[in-house]
Amino acid sequence: MKDTPTKTEESILSDHLNVKNFETVIDGDSVKLYTLKNKNGIEVTITNYGQRLISLHVPDKNGNFEDVVLGFPDLKNYMAKKNFYGATIGRYGNRIAKGEFEIDGNSYDLAINNNENHLHGGIKGFESVVWGVDAVNDNEIVFSRTSPDMEEGYPGKLEVKVTYTLTDSNELKINYTANTDKPTYINLTHHSFFNLKGEGEGTVNDHILMLNADSFTPVNNGLIPTGEIKKVAGTPFDFTEPKLIGEDLEVENEQLKYASGYDHNFVLNESPKNEEGLVMAARVVEPKSGRTMEVYTDEPGMQFYGGNFLTGADIGKSGKPYVFRGAFCLETQHYPDSPNQPNFPSTRLDPGQTYTSNCVYKFGVQEN
Repeated sequence: MKDTPTKTEESILSDHLNVKNFETVIDGDSVKLYTLKNKNGIEVTITNYGQRLISLHVPDKNGNFEDVVLGFPDLKNYMAKKNFYGATIGRYGNRIAKGEFEIDGNSYDLAINNNENHLHGGIKGFESVVWGVDAVNDNEIVFSRTSPDMEEGYPGKLEVKVTYTLTDSNELKINYTANTDKPTYINLTHHSFFNLKGEGEGTVNDHILMLNADSFTPVNNGLIPTGEIKKVAGTPFDFTEPKLIGEDLEVENEQLKYASGYDHNFVLNESPKNEEGLVMAARVVEPKSGRTMEVYTDEPGMQFYGGNFLTGADIGKSGKPYVFRGAFCLETQHYPDSPNQPNFPSTRLDPGQTYTSNCVYKFGVQEN
């Protein structure tokens, strides 16, 4: 890997983004677009509506910058229909079987919004609310929000803070913290859709992916984990050595059929770790541009989603359709349906405890 080229221009905001298209007031709360930059020219735009990461410009091996996350050119498209582009997901990322769980003998019912199950926090999850902005500077922004007791069916008043930091080492760091006044479950994650060729630039099946995971959690046909922790060896889910995302997509496999491709939680290995003690969870290379992305986390799992439910109906920032498998997501997390799976790591948060989670997306380039 070589050093990322630098860029001296003051701003590389996409020609397709107008800041005013993201300014409004929702239920009395102001919504704006914020920009983070580093010394190498990497630039992030993010809105306090759902903490949506709107654009992320990173260079290729020749120093050409492209926006590598999917999204819309204005706020109204994010609000027009249910979508998760670039959002913070909560209170519970991923699925909970039949939208129900128990805590200390008390039963709780959540919205059923994904066939017969609960997905990504409900009808109006963290992706669809306005967040307060506690602090912002050129390379960091801090969001906060109080999620009321029983919001979307979850017990406890939840105080949440999320910090995004763009470092001069080309890392986008996301740190989550939360506290509750009642026992509850929590599983926050980030849901950017990446295409390292550039948003709207066709399929990601030609990206090379390594997942640092010897096991994954198989699902039933409703995409709820069966409870098994299964070794990836000998299956299409083995990305322990780098391979094309699309290499095994046509293999006859029940798990691939259930999800129309990859949409599974991977059980991360416990090493190697970076200097901050975070496990290297994944590495992605786009061979033509040379762009690379690494993912680091302290979470036990990560959802790898291959864009199987993109249809081409969504038209993105550059006016191009977001085609089938036109992006991938790498969502650091605890496992899906953990509240109903006693053998999975617990997602319970009690009063007096502080929930913490960290995810880092690190960008670079490599020679072909």
